[in-house]
Amino acid sequence: MRFGLFIPQGWRLDLAGIDPAQQWATMSRLAARAEAGPFESIWVYDHFHTVPVPTDEATHEAWTLMAAFAATTSRVRLGQMCTCMGYRNPAYLAKVAATIDVISGGRVEMGIGGGWYEHEWNAYGYGFPGAGERLGMLDEGVQIMRQLWTEGRATFDGKHYRVDGAISRPLPLQDGGIPLWIAGGGEKKTLRIAAKYAQYTNFDPVLENFRHKSEVLARHCRDVGTDFDAITRSANYNVIIGETEKDVQDKLAWFRAHYEPLLPAEQVERNLANLANGPLVGTPELIVERLREAEKIGMSYAITYFADAAYDLSSIELFTTRVAPEFR
Repeated sequence: MRFGLFIPQGWRLDLAGIDPAQQWATMSRLAARAEAGPFESIWVYDHFHTVPVPTDEATHEAWTLMAAFAATTSRVRLGQMCTCMGYRNPAYLAKVAATIDVISGGRVEMGIGGGWYEHEWNAYGYGFPGAGERLGMLDEGVQIMRQLWTEGRATFDGKHYRVDGAISRPLPLQDGGIPLWIAGGGEKKTLRIAAKYAQYTNFDPVLENFRHKSEVLARHCRDVGTDFDAITRSANYNVIIGETEKDVQDKLAWFRAHYEPLLPAEQVERNLANLANGPLVGTPELIVERLREAEKIGMSYAITYFADAAYDLSSIELFTTRVAPEFR
């Protein structure tokens, strides 16, 4: 099994309380920790406003961070979970990603999706198209990016995007272009787009949901003539780990205290439930067991999120020493 690590960037209120002047140092320090292993990749979210509600707390921009991490790391791969196609023209996005791939020595992953956070769409002036339109933009945008990364030029006349001889040089350093992660579980359109173009998918980590989405993806692969087994299936996990169950409960109590000054009471409860009810909440032994169950149904890449990472490295260290070695 492979492991990735989300770097706190503020979107999930995970830099609150840290002076903005020190937030990049915090993120950079965690990226350096990831470089030491067992993490193969580091990840950020592509959002502008915090969740579960917009606040004035910092949310650092994803592709700016990609460039910074490219220049300050040397081993880990660099991903976003996931870039919203509607936030940037796809030809421009392809150019940005190719440049960062060169800076990084060929380590960029392209997580891409249709987008969903209506508040920030409207706040930034993009409007909020219906789901069908957003997914149509995703399909066309991916085609443009693939042309630019493989041929260096793109011409495309679609419903949503038009490019006419766009040039993107230099090409990415990676043969065949930057790997595509098509994130999301929409069964009619998103998973069909994934079947056509993706090297990776990213599904809900709940076993029943992961199994079902995998079955739908397999059907689409048969329909479009691609190799289902060649697509790596990943999932994102909130990790709350402790030596004992009491340690886990103590961490949940810390999260409550962290969120209470930042969120309305009902949102505090929702945030805690979101963290506490995930599969990877518990002792190292329980987390190993849960990952083994996921591995059996084809989940081979776990992207981990430690909500306390910016404040305390002990959760990452416990996972590194007691969980990850079981999957070497």
